[in-house]
Amino acid sequence: MQRPLPRRAGLTLAALAFVLPLAAWCVISYVPFVWHPLVRVTDPGDAAAPGAYAYIAEGQLVDREVFERRNLELAQAGRPLARGERANPVFLPAPHEVGRAFYAAFATPPQRTGDTWLHESLLQSCQVIFWGFLYAALLGVPLGVLCGAFALFSRLVEPFVDFIRYMPAPVFGALAVAVLGLGDAPKIAIIFIGVFFQMVLVVANTVRSVDPALLQAAQTLGARPRQLVAHVVLPAALPALFRDLRLLLGCAWTYLVVAELIGEKSGLSAFLYQQQRYRNFANVYAGIVIIGLIGLATDQLLALLGRHLFPWETGNTALARWARGLRRLLPRARGASAGSPPGAPALAPRLQGDPR
Repeated sequence: MQRPLPRRAGLTLAALAFVLPLAAWCVISYVPFVWHPLVRVTDPGDAAAPGAYAYIAEGQLVDREVFERRNLELAQAGRPLARGERANPVFLPAPHEVGRAFYAAFATPPQRTGDTWLHESLLQSCQVIFWGFLYAALLGVPLGVLCGAFALFSRLVEPFVDFIRYMPAPVFGALAVAVLGLGDAPKIAIIFIGVFFQMVLVVANTVRSVDPALLQAAQTLGARPRQLVAHVVLPAALPALFRDLRLLLGCAWTYLVVAELIGEKSGLSAFLYQQQRYRNFANVYAGIVIIGLIGLATDQLLALLGRHLFPWETGNTALARWARGLRRLLPRARGASAGSPPGAPALAPRLQGDPR
């Protein structure tokens, strides 16, 4: 059973969540006897000496076995030995190399004429995420609410949505390019497809989780189905829906790299692809860190916004708030009959469970 932690303890654990992986990365990078399978050659010795391993050169990364055999050949020939230091593979740069690449990526102009600066690529990626997620939310949230509140929409929509959501969004890439062209439109479409169908089902299940007692109280006051949805279901489910959208925004970022490689390469994905081809893996790690930082910052800003929008979530005043909301229905209920109006009871049982 989880219990709330003191604020200082929570902040300390949150910091450790980042410090511990960074410490493990530092140990792997800087402690030679932990994991340094290669040798960086600082002096190849007598490069003219014959042997099967005569190809090593200064600055080259070679396997330790190759380096030792080359020195054995040089020792048998009486020539100067090669020297080197243990190192990790080129695809695992040290933290300081990634930090230097992080700064250089923003300060260094593009290598080729016509390429974009990193901040321009970053802005383009954020625009693709924004529009793809916005379109998905504008359509997915209302449809999910209808599916969660009314059995008619659930039976009509959710089977097909369940069918489509198992299809990987990138498989629609060629079709999106053929229909929408080579610009940002097909990339936005991939983000939309990847998020929309998941969003409909998540929102529907969140709406179904509304406390039936709230619905029964509203029906006692004479609320009709439309009033139940507008004045009870949505206010009750809104904090959970906000959290659902935060989680789904993270899903949208996971589709970004694939989406931006469809059609004309652009954004952060084009930067990562280019640096991988140049074998600048420190820049690749820097780009990955940038994506993580943007996603984390966005999520924390949304969490802060949620605490201001729904302050009762951290206290015990939820029932009092819903009671105040139900009292707003009294003027409408005074003209209604004492019992539930026709059609109202059909909504409460619908919200208590999944009809599927």
